[in-house]
Amino acid sequence: MKIENKKLSKIPINLEEIDEEDLDKEIMRIGIMAELDAINLYEQMANLTKNEELKKILLDIAKEEKTHVGEFLALLLRYDEEQKEELRRGEEEVNELIK
Repeated sequence: MKIENKKLSKIPINLEEIDEEDLDKEIMRIGIMAELDAINLYEQMANLTKNEELKKILLDIAKEEKTHVGEFLALLLRYDEEQKEELRRGEEEVNELIK
């Protein structure tokens, strides 16, 4: 069994250099990144273990992290109209491509 040694995401920006009006949106995006990293980590560990109890717990925690992604995203969409519009456009593109 091969275990991948991947690093977690790094914050791609220096928060101290962000305009105050954009700071909260960037914090929300970093929160989303952290939750996605956690989901990947817990699901990978769940796939590695043969202990069914541990697997069940890891997958349950991963599911909770998915809720956290949704919370950050819902809040981000309240503050970033451009993000909201681009998500809508992305959904339209997917729907066109998979008809």
